[in-house]
This record gives sequence, C-alpha cells and structure tokens, in this order.
Amino acid sequence: MTRVGVVGLGYWGPNLARNFDRLPDVELAWLCDESPEALERYGRAFPSARTTAALEDLLDDASVDAVALATPVATHAELARLVLESGKHCFVEKPLARSVEDAEQVVDAADASGRVLMVGHLLEYHPGIERLGELIESGQLGDVRYVYSNRLNLGQLRRDENALWSLGAHDVSVILRLAAEEPYECRAVGESYVNEGVEDVVFCYLRFPSGLAAHMHLSWLDPHKERRFTVVGSKRMATFDDMELERKLTVYDKGFDEDYSSYGEYIARSGDIFSPRVSNEEPLRIECRHFLDCVRNGSEPRSGSQSGLRVVRVLEALQTSLRESSRAAPV
Repeated sequence: MTRVGVVGLGYWGPNLARNFDRLPDVELAWLCDESPEALERYGRAFPSARTTAALEDLLDDASVDAVALATPVATHAELARLVLESGKHCFVEKPLARSVEDAEQVVDAADASGRVLMVGHLLEYHPGIERLGELIESGQLGDVRYVYSNRLNLGQLRRDENALWSLGAHDVSVILRLAAEEPYECRAVGESYVNEGVEDVVFCYLRFPSGLAAHMHLSWLDPHKERRFTVVGSKRMATFDDMELERKLTVYDKGFDEDYSSYGEYIARSGDIFSPRVSNEEPLRIECRHFLDCVRNGSEPRSGSQSGLRVVRVLEALQTSLRESSRAAPV
C-alpha cells in the first residue's frame, strides 16, 4: 500500500486526488490546501483522507510515501524541493519551475534524496501521443520534416503568467519527446492585447540539430478551441487532435514522390487516410499509475527530473526571445 498526499485543491488537484483514490494499492492519506472551503468540500468527497492547511503535516508524517503538488506554478520549485528533502517521492505539476536555476535545484534535491521526481507532462501519457511516437519511431512517417501545434481557446485571462508559460509547457514536452533531441534555436514573438505586459498570444519557432523544425501557436484569445499537433514526414503525415471524441489520431498517406520518368522532378501523392486505434483510458489515470510504479520500482519516470529540466530550458529560452522581440524592447 502506497500512501499519497495531494497538495493544492484548486482546478487540477481534485483530479489527482480522484485518480490516486481509485487506483489499487494506494491510500489517499492527506489533502492539503490553504482554503477552508476547499478542505471541507473535498474532505467530504474523500472521507478517508485527513485534511490540513499546513504542508508540514504531510512532511512530518513518516507513513506518507509520496506527495503530489498541484499548487500555483510560482511555488512548484520550492515546494518540490521541500518534499524531496523530507525523504518523500514527489509528483509536481508542470512546469517544474519558472527558471532553469530553480529547476536545477529541484533536480539536485531529487538526486541527493534518491527519491522519485516526476513532472506532470500529461500529454506524454496520452495514448494518442504515445501512438504518434510509435509511428515516428517505426519509420512509418519517414524522416520527420517539421511539427506544429495549436493550443488555442477563448479562455481564462491570467495576470501572473503569459500564454507561453500557461499553455506552452504542454506542447514543448510533446515536441521534445517526438523530436528526441533539444533545439539549438528558440524564437518567440507575442502580443499583449488585454493585460499590458502579459502576452495572451505567442508564436514560437524551434530548430533542431537533425534539421527538424517546430512551430507553436499559443493563445487564450481565439475564437477556436484547438488542441492539435501535426507531424509532417517524408513518407506520411499525421495529426493528433485532442478535441476529437473518437478519431484522435489521423494518418495521411500524402507527400511528394520522385518522378522517375523525369529525373529530379517530384509529383504529389495523395493516398489513403486512416485512423489508428487509440485507447480511451484517461491519460491522468495512466500518468498517476506510472508515478506509483516508479515509486515502487525505483525507476526513472518518462517525465522525470531531466525531462522537466529540458522543458524549462526551452521555455526560458523562448521567454528570453519573447522579451527581446517585445514592442517595448529597444530597437
């Protein structure tokens, strides 16, 4: 039996609590939040869990094996470090930190404690993204030329973080996984239309050593709600669309083939379109189960410390570019 505590009962924490509560051989031992109303509400929903407003209660409980953090982004690094230094395994929502320096300190704490550190890059556990990765690794798409993503919505406006940090961690984690390498060039431009100094629309461009290119369109000021990745390969192309209820993944047998009747010329190919089967298991359940397996086996998570650090490195590089390309930046 693995005993887990969940810290942060805002938007996402209750989903973590629900999954840990329902997985086998797990006890949801603690719920922690500063809000008395949240503790009362979710204390009723999970009556077997103890409630507290103090993280120290979880850290001082020697029977607690792991702590899951779903607190505001600005607190991730400090709280994760405290959890690891207390000798407990740590799951922390993305991104791991708001700077490379802070992320490295958390990674160092994980290494020193010998405990599991896992970052909640949820889409890396989506069966559709996993199947897309298999298509790339098996060579069915050929050489990947470029990847682009759209993460758009007429959504919640934030004052404490821009669209890059609020939305970009999802897409950066997926692109890095599909690329299996880090970019050497990160460029970003954005605009602040609602709250001054907080970009609500951001366009990012990444270049990789292999020749792969990637583009991200991030916005919470858009008429469309999109959660989509497109991969263009030399043999085939594929799209993962998380807004689709059934056809999450679509493969297009499209591209350019060399016309052997005329050396050096190419003709367009437009063949079959098909949708591989994708499991409908909840990605968060898969993610939570993976964390528990790593805790029990002592194995490195798919989105472990180095994965979390890589994502923060790219986000920080994009933020630097975004600042340099700002309308307010000196020419």
